[in-house]
Amino acid sequence: MLLLQTNDVLRRFGADVLFHNINLQVTDHARIALVGRNGAGKTTLLKMLAKQTTPDEGTISFAKNVTIGYLAQDQGLDSQNTIWAELDSVFAPLHQMEERIHELENQLAETPTDEHLLADYDRLQASFKKQDGYAIESKMRGVLTGFGFDEDKYDLPVNSLSGGQKTKLALAKILLQAPNLLILDEPTNHLDMGVLTWLEDYLKGYSGALLIVSHDRYFLDKVVSEVYDLDNRTLTHYSGNYTAFMTHKAERLKAEMKHYEQQQKQIAALEDFVNKNIVRASTTKRAQARRKQLEKMDRIERPMTDDRSIHFSFEYGEPSGSEVLEVDQLKIGYHEQAIAGPFSFKESKGQRLGIIGPNGIGKSTLLKTILNKLPALGGKVRFGANLQIGYYDQEQQQLHPEKTVLNEVWDDHPEVPETEIRSLLGSFLFVGDDVFKKVADLSGGQKARLELTKLSFKPINFLLLDEPTNHLDIDSRQVLETAINEFPGTVLFISHDRYFINQVATGILAVTKNSVTEYEGNYDDYLAALAKQAPAASEADNQPTKQVSQKQQSYQQSKETQRARRKLQRKVDQLEEQMNQLSAKVEEIEAEMSKPEIATDIAKLSDLQKELDATNGDLAAVEDEWTLAAEELEEFDG
Repeated sequence: MLLLQTNDVLRRFGADVLFHNINLQVTDHARIALVGRNGAGKTTLLKMLAKQTTPDEGTISFAKNVTIGYLAQDQGLDSQNTIWAELDSVFAPLHQMEERIHELENQLAETPTDEHLLADYDRLQASFKKQDGYAIESKMRGVLTGFGFDEDKYDLPVNSLSGGQKTKLALAKILLQAPNLLILDEPTNHLDMGVLTWLEDYLKGYSGALLIVSHDRYFLDKVVSEVYDLDNRTLTHYSGNYTAFMTHKAERLKAEMKHYEQQQKQIAALEDFVNKNIVRASTTKRAQARRKQLEKMDRIERPMTDDRSIHFSFEYGEPSGSEVLEVDQLKIGYHEQAIAGPFSFKESKGQRLGIIGPNGIGKSTLLKTILNKLPALGGKVRFGANLQIGYYDQEQQQLHPEKTVLNEVWDDHPEVPETEIRSLLGSFLFVGDDVFKKVADLSGGQKARLELTKLSFKPINFLLLDEPTNHLDIDSRQVLETAINEFPGTVLFISHDRYFINQVATGILAVTKNSVTEYEGNYDDYLAALAKQAPAASEADNQPTKQVSQKQQSYQQSKETQRARRKLQRKVDQLEEQMNQLSAKVEEIEAEMSKPEIATDIAKLSDLQKELDATNGDLAAVEDEWTLAAEELEEFDG
């Protein structure tokens, strides 16, 4: 069932068009991501879909009786109620129904044969049961536990909670409301990895439709099955999760550019023929025919994408020693009150270790204590030789609120010409009058880019980063990943962005209140290691028959796996052969079209063009099929 549909929606921002030709459909049980860079208009579009605003042009139609739940970015609850009472208010209609059921029970006790009372009672009982009225308390406990609210917090007033806790509670409340369409703008803000995993599982089982804006690519991969890309002021639809979208978008742009370039060659050839032959009496008619062909041609626009993004690299300083950092029995805290530890670990040259752990466990405090920005309450920190340290602070306390963007960087390097400073700022998207803005007036994303600007300006061989992806859009996160992967030095970083960790980490430091455990590899490797550590019931010592059975089963599974792999390999080989044949056919047709005698035969040229278009379409389809098969084959071999 179609829940929502837009038709050529447009929004202006002053005299400019923010987006146009927005055509989007949300069906029942859909799992949709809306992606696009910061400033593209994602939140503006969500507000229209949530009926909070209306478009400047175009229409939005909704299914009859559709219910919409909208969670704005960092939207927290503001209430005098306790946590429990606030969530329980969601079920007020069910509580009223329950009270009415009890009233009827009392009346039936006095007049048990009253048919009208019995009918009302049966109807209400059935409705109450159908709406899970008997599961209210268990639903509330399940959601509160999922979001990390222990039972001893249920009686806390909502207004006494932190901003992050209020946001989590707002999300918990909207989940319990269970609307037909759930619209979430950055729902993963303030959530640690444990809560994120719970939320992913909850949303995968959600009965309604989902429309989500998020910079958390790992989260999107787990939850969504289609993507709308808001790029270049319009919307493009893709099937699959976020990773599939990235692949398909790149393929689409490549194919569109190829078709554009092919047509440009054709146009150039026709124009050249016209220019050379229009004034010659013997060829003027053919030239005029070519000119008409050019006039009637449906010209393909050059493929465009909004590719404004930061571009930078970290400047590598002098090589450090092989031993970079040793933390030995380190206790951390404030005002001589320990909050965590003792922690012990080492980091060697070239490693990129990611620190993970629940919110509030002390990860940022650990990093600040290592840097001696906070005093250690026990244990030692030893640095290696020849270290040039660069530090990214998620709280951005290293920035000066009253300075301009330009002076924030230039004051640290007064010997550098202004043009060079402004050029560097331009690579982080600070252009024109942006450089004269006060730091205090910048958005979170702009402050993050400014701190990265400063960090990229000085030689570094040991990089310490505290939540560097916070406030960055997806494109900027990808640029940061590339910069870190190309940096030959050592990196120690904190992040809750699991996709980012997968891209850059060579090891994981999992922090608990009293210890830190190191795991090799990235985040997915860490999860695999945890799965292996899970206790497995082992009865092998006393059950030799079961051992044999398991070996036989393993052998049979191995044979089936190999058989499936060989079948897939044959498919890949066949598709490669088809691609070669189709590519050869394309070249053959293009060669035929370039012959002088064909160039003068409009009918023949038109037929060949149709054949060329059909062949290119077949080639693109086979290439897509080959890509999917090759990826499956890589999974077998991986």
